[in-house]
Amino acid sequence: MKQGLQLRFSQNLALTPQLQQSIRLLQLSTQELNQELDSILQANPLLERDEKNADGTDAVDTFIPSSTAQEIPNPQEAAKAEEAPPQENFADDYFEYSGSTRWEDSNSGNDEDNDYSFQEAASLSLREHLLSQLKFLPLSERDQMLALLLVDAINEDGYLEQPLEELVNQIVEESEVDLLELQTALKHIQNLDPAGVGARNLAECLSLQLRAMPEDTPYIALARTLAEQHLPLLAARDYAKLRKLLHCDDETLRLVQQLITQLNPRPGNAFSNISSDHFIQHEIIVKKVKGIWIASLNDEVVPKLRINQLYANILKRNRDSSNQYLMSQMQEAKWMIKNIQQRFSTILRVSQAIVDRQRNFFEHGEVAMRPLVLREIADELELHESTISRVTTRKYMLTPRGVYELKYFFGSHVATESGGACSATAIRALIKQMIAEENPKKPLSDNQITDVLSKQGIVVARRTIAKYRESLQLPAASQRKSL
Repeated sequence: MKQGLQLRFSQNLALTPQLQQSIRLLQLSTQELNQELDSILQANPLLERDEKNADGTDAVDTFIPSSTAQEIPNPQEAAKAEEAPPQENFADDYFEYSGSTRWEDSNSGNDEDNDYSFQEAASLSLREHLLSQLKFLPLSERDQMLALLLVDAINEDGYLEQPLEELVNQIVEESEVDLLELQTALKHIQNLDPAGVGARNLAECLSLQLRAMPEDTPYIALARTLAEQHLPLLAARDYAKLRKLLHCDDETLRLVQQLITQLNPRPGNAFSNISSDHFIQHEIIVKKVKGIWIASLNDEVVPKLRINQLYANILKRNRDSSNQYLMSQMQEAKWMIKNIQQRFSTILRVSQAIVDRQRNFFEHGEVAMRPLVLREIADELELHESTISRVTTRKYMLTPRGVYELKYFFGSHVATESGGACSATAIRALIKQMIAEENPKKPLSDNQITDVLSKQGIVVARRTIAKYRESLQLPAASQRKSL
């Protein structure tokens, strides 16, 4: 076998660190972007937020990581060493803490006039709310212990899912407890606020709430009987059998049903801790200006970054190898500023392209939504589909009709008899509108909805109507029937 050298040319796609950072920042939500920036600002002393103090002066916010504190000179001391004018050290007027603004005095004196206290609004969990009530009940130490055990077993919705028999078997290993004692402790908990807490099923939850109502409440006796004994029949809309069992007419049954539907099936929800992930911030604001729908950036969510001038001046005066670390941090800071600008510029371009295509939606609502796919926006802006997908995921738009994720404006299409296309979102809106306007005594079936849409020129199969209806969380016709 003869050995030899051969030269070949090929093209390979190499992602530079700057491009990798740009792609990563583009797919982050606004909250994730802020978290990422906080980490970068603490690690890079040459990057800082361009913020203003209350008096309009620039806020100096310099971070010196502990791991590099010996390598990086203090900017004020370095400035003095270069015979630069003395730099006054301003303290931040405020800082963010748990979503609230906490004011602090930059002076550490004992002046009572400058002693501003901060108290974060406390939101009690369901467990804390129940324990705060238990301590005021005249219970023995043993009963308090059993009640505490049951409180710990109650879930966020306010239900006790674990059977009492299992709890008894768990406690027996440590102390002798019989089932009757645990049932008594549960009764104490079920008398606490909110009404219905400690229930083991939906029927018991509704019954507890009805028992807490005044005795002179209209139809309270029938409502209690229905909740305790015939709740499955109510869920099945079997009104004929309910009238027979309750010995009442249609009007009375309707009022009883109305009383039950006003109850809370999840009494613990009001005390659930809401994660910050449930909150969204809109990056885009859409307004109609002189008859044209215009998309603009929400300045409140756009980070304002800049290069720390003190460190930048040091690098300008000393460009030797000893400042290699600062030079690399300077380059990374410039990349970050450029990538942040590019991120929001791309979001704005994509948003305006969406608004231009969906202007009928902004004028007339969901029924006027047109079919739209990622490829259309990608071709217009000369971007890749994957880029459009990243931009439209977890990015939100504030419109006169509400807040929508950018991905909401994309959807499949259904053919029409005229040869055109109708958006799946528009069909869902039509289904929702028809069901909202239907006769509750004779609700529309999926076949009837199909026929109505067919008369409007929209060809949709019955199974497609059922799929869209279920996606809207609308029950079938048999479940929507009411008295």
